[in-house]
Amino acid sequence: MARRRTGRNVHGILLLNKPVGISSNAALQRVKRLYNARKAGHTGSLDNLASGLLPICLGEATKLSGYLLEADKYYQAEFTLGVTTETGDAEGKVLQTRPTTGIDQNQIEAAIKSFIGPIEQVPPMYSAIKHHGQALYKLARQGKVIERQARTVIIHSFKVLSLIENRLTVKVHCSKGTYIRTLAEDLGEVLGCGAHVTGLHRFGVGQYREMFDFKTLETYAQKGLEALDSLLMPVHSALYHWPEVKLNDDIAYYVRQGDAVQVSQAPSSGWVKLFTEDNQFIGIAEILDDGRIAPRRIMNL
Repeated sequence: MARRRTGRNVHGILLLNKPVGISSNAALQRVKRLYNARKAGHTGSLDNLASGLLPICLGEATKLSGYLLEADKYYQAEFTLGVTTETGDAEGKVLQTRPTTGIDQNQIEAAIKSFIGPIEQVPPMYSAIKHHGQALYKLARQGKVIERQARTVIIHSFKVLSLIENRLTVKVHCSKGTYIRTLAEDLGEVLGCGAHVTGLHRFGVGQYREMFDFKTLETYAQKGLEALDSLLMPVHSALYHWPEVKLNDDIAYYVRQGDAVQVSQAPSSGWVKLFTEDNQFIGIAEILDDGRIAPRRIMNL
């Protein structure tokens, strides 16, 4: 018999500042307990080594978590030049050290230009990508190396903030699926010295920038669940860039039944978010070829 879920129905998106040293799943479970939430999920993991913005979807927001996975990401990272590791970060054993003599900021900025725009990245073995149902990092720990297909990602911007000895601090705005560890390794090879990530902080996902750490959450928790709930972003904020369509009560009724409807002054194509006339978020819909709005996910808020 299936285990019954416990907890309360709470809906929204918490913008968590995940600390270094814990997994994204551990952070998720801690948030779920604090909120006494019946259902929760995160929107793409951060490595244990990394800190920063990890949106946690609670309740009906989990229906939209995939759309946050698609969002652009923003990072500040520290690369250590001259050292390559097994994992591409500071957690892996050192594979090779090379001199960085003569490498200056001008040379690095020139090398970075080749990474701007669409590029091909081979995902690292130490990643959560699955091969025949098993995560690559688990296979890597068994000493196995699986051939990975290169993936196209987009580096919108890649800027040097500082270079102190062999410690390079950069800021990156990139598309979904970008591995900063791979970016560090690839830049290191272009420079001829190798590199790995020694610090990583995600400061933005899509339009989200503000975030709350666990200390703040625990302070609010002492005031009660209502105080904690005040920190949540609304469910529809995950779709900030989507056009909005308002429905009168009659049309909203049919949409909730799953029926496609005709709405005046609606966009002619694409996806939209639906609201009632009193601004209650109903769900998301797709515009059909004949102009009708077809509901795809309905929210039970």
